[in-house]
Amino acid sequence: MRFTLRSPLVLLLAAVPFAWSQPAPATGERALRAWLEMFNSGDAAQARHFHEQWIGEGDMPLEDRVKRELDLRRQTGGFTLIKVLEATDQRASAQLRMNSSGSAFIVELELDPAPPHRITMIGLRPDEPAGPPPERLSAGGFAAALRQHLDELAAKDRFSGAVSVTRNGREMIRGAWGMADRERKIPNRPDTKFNLGSMNKMFTAVAIAQLAQSGKLSFDDPVGRYLRDYPNRDVAEKVTIHHLLTHTGGTGDIFGPEFDRNIEKLRGLRDYVALYGARAPAFPPGSRWAYSNYGFILLGRIIEEVSGMSYYDYVREKIFRPAGMKNTDSYWKNEEVENLARGYEPGPDGSHKRNDATLPMRGTSAGGGYSTVDDLQRFAAALLGHKLLDAKHTALLTAPHANTGRRGAYGYGFIVSGEGRWRWFGHGGGAPGINADLRIFPETGYAVAVLSNLPPSAQRASDWIAARLPEP
Repeated sequence: MRFTLRSPLVLLLAAVPFAWSQPAPATGERALRAWLEMFNSGDAAQARHFHEQWIGEGDMPLEDRVKRELDLRRQTGGFTLIKVLEATDQRASAQLRMNSSGSAFIVELELDPAPPHRITMIGLRPDEPAGPPPERLSAGGFAAALRQHLDELAAKDRFSGAVSVTRNGREMIRGAWGMADRERKIPNRPDTKFNLGSMNKMFTAVAIAQLAQSGKLSFDDPVGRYLRDYPNRDVAEKVTIHHLLTHTGGTGDIFGPEFDRNIEKLRGLRDYVALYGARAPAFPPGSRWAYSNYGFILLGRIIEEVSGMSYYDYVREKIFRPAGMKNTDSYWKNEEVENLARGYEPGPDGSHKRNDATLPMRGTSAGGGYSTVDDLQRFAAALLGHKLLDAKHTALLTAPHANTGRRGAYGYGFIVSGEGRWRWFGHGGGAPGINADLRIFPETGYAVAVLSNLPPSAQRASDWIAARLPEP
């Protein structure tokens, strides 16, 4: 799962008599400053006005987008603009500081070149440290340096989770920091189960590729070939499996007020289709990229129809068991599970709020399952060792298929990033109380798994590690 943000501000440039006036800011900068003003206001009416003016219809219903803006504003405390990095009529980016934590972030947006120049993408990511990239650590000093770094972060309550780094299957470091349950004072362990967020999309993509490898489906097949009674005909006839795997089908999200109102009724994948299936594509399928959790719900339903098994049984039998992932599953929300981390969302005042109210009744083919860093390492090894797919279909999943408009690209259920020997594929996950990241470096043999119950510390730790992995 990702946060997608959007925001209106009119800059009034008063003309000084008998003096030249400054040129108006580029459209991208006006849109960026508009978003920032709206976001920091925490005002529903202003958020609604911004989306109507700058976004239009968007990929989600208007009220769902407004709620997401306000929820994220409460979580972050808003942002302070440090500096605008780029500003043209078609894109803009800026460095921000999160008010609640002081952490630096980058906001990036793109606009339609055609009038009225509406925003087509706006995203937020942790900032990389300014200056030259850090030097890669020595093989002998890497583990100690990483452990010291995470010790320091944990002491400041800025990291809580588990980390595993391997090279060619050999352990370099494995450890845990912080608390799995703050109320009961239970610490995290290296084998603690954490919520994966969107990382389940990798398992769903592998399952689809297994069915394609066995000749039971094709990536070019439309949704309606397998979901024959699908409510919306445009989705059924025009959206393909390829579109779903690459987030290019326009099938939208599942989270928002409608999800909140029906959360206890959404117990299986069919329930999600019953709730969202009447929606038309937000844009012509294949015309652009927009992250879609609902698209992976549909992939889960296709797996069920083609295999004759429930999605949960299929991934358990065909992926987790062959890979040796004994501590990976999608547990029921109120199920008593041993050694499972509770999620916490940091507040602007230093408090920590449990994320129970935001969790679905059960994880889905789009995300929300649980795993350990050890099991993620087993998944990486099984994928590279072709225990799950042959070489052809493994390469197909992890090749870039869609331009996301950001760093890297999107494959089939995998993020693809990096260059040369440091190319990697994997996936992250993020939601209130959830942060996770897996990066697999096929050329250098590294695999980095970080799971956290205190966002956004897994992403930060993974970035730190990836930048300092020793030269092979």
